[in-house]
Amino acid sequence: MASPLPEPMETMTMLTEVNRLPDAALPLEICKAHLRLGHGFADDGGQDGLIARYLRAAMMAIEARIGKVLIQRDFRLRLADWRDPRGQVFPVAPVVSVHGVAIVDRDGVAQAVDPALYRLEPDPHRPFLRPAGWMLPQPPSRGAVEVTFTAGFGADWQGVPEDLAQAVMMLAAQYHESRHGAAPMPAGVVALIASWRVVRTSAGGGR
Repeated sequence: MASPLPEPMETMTMLTEVNRLPDAALPLEICKAHLRLGHGFADDGGQDGLIARYLRAAMMAIEARIGKVLIQRDFRLRLADWRDPRGQVFPVAPVVSVHGVAIVDRDGVAQAVDPALYRLEPDPHRPFLRPAGWMLPQPPSRGAVEVTFTAGFGADWQGVPEDLAQAVMMLAAQYHESRHGAAPMPAGVVALIASWRVVRTSAGGGR
């Protein structure tokens, strides 16, 4: 009789945005001024919702391209296991604070890890969650680990670096101009964000 096949190991890595950025936090008036000056935009107040969508789409596109969070918000990172128990690199930067780490068993029951057992190692491009000792606490078989944290340059638009803020305005304007069809990211935007991109040589925890 053939031996039963082992259960497949979970390989899931999932980053979830816990609190969506509200429309009030978007630089709507700045974008409207940018559109008026460079694109002949008539500000009648009737397109605010549309411009907010362009702004949000532009921010999301740039954040995805550079792996940086422009305005601070909370995230949850769920992993089947640490990529490296000596230190787990965060998928986005800059990380401002770690709110908690939990070990989740195979039944979905989470147990908080003592904050004394880990620490945040800040870095503008590759922040790490490091163990206080030799290794981060290990999850059980077919369990998971969850890390909740805050990431972003600033609490509001004023904290966004100038080159990235300009890139968002340019890309939002591009979306406004090409709203009836898809358009590639403009070369000027690519040039502005180039220095913020990080070439990832490994998904592991080591440098």
